[in-house]
Amino acid sequence: MVRLNKIYTRTGDDGTTGLVDGSRLPKHAARMDAIGAVDEANCAIGMAVCVLAGNPHAVTLTRIQNDLFDLGADLATPGDDFEPGEMTLRIVPAQAAWLETAIDAINARLEPLRSFILPGGSEAAARVHVARASVRSAERRATALAEVAPVNPAALSYINRLSDYLFVLARALNGDGADDVLWVPGQNR
Repeated sequence: MVRLNKIYTRTGDDGTTGLVDGSRLPKHAARMDAIGAVDEANCAIGMAVCVLAGNPHAVTLTRIQNDLFDLGADLATPGDDFEPGEMTLRIVPAQAAWLETAIDAINARLEPLRSFILPGGSEAAARVHVARASVRSAERRATALAEVAPVNPAALSYINRLSDYLFVLARALNGDGADDVLWVPGQNR
């Protein structure tokens, strides 16, 4: 159980932040950029949860928010041992597999895509599209981190699947795709 009795510690006043292993990094380091982007994505999902209150998808998104905290903890644990341990929280392949099952269940009832879609439609779908874009940004930052330091492959798979899940969820929230706003190439030329 996490216990936060004191919110400020002053340890970051020098521009660094602590990692799970006790080491410190500059707040602008690639690892911290990836962790921050995951936090931003989590906040965007939280906005979608607010508009979906009472909808079963809100429960699923809250589960995903919890997974994103796991992902942040994973990214905050440097090293190349990606097995979960007593004191090490890691994303596991089953978490991405769960998303794949959820994607398949939603996608099976969607209207087939005839065009790219514009992010919008209903307010709920629009908020989920904002979350999807935030997740894509977090994925870019996580893959940038992976170029300079080891990153759990299961974490990269999870964040990639998550944006796919949010895409199909947005379509589901738009009348199972019937109310998607389609892109019309060159419409305004």
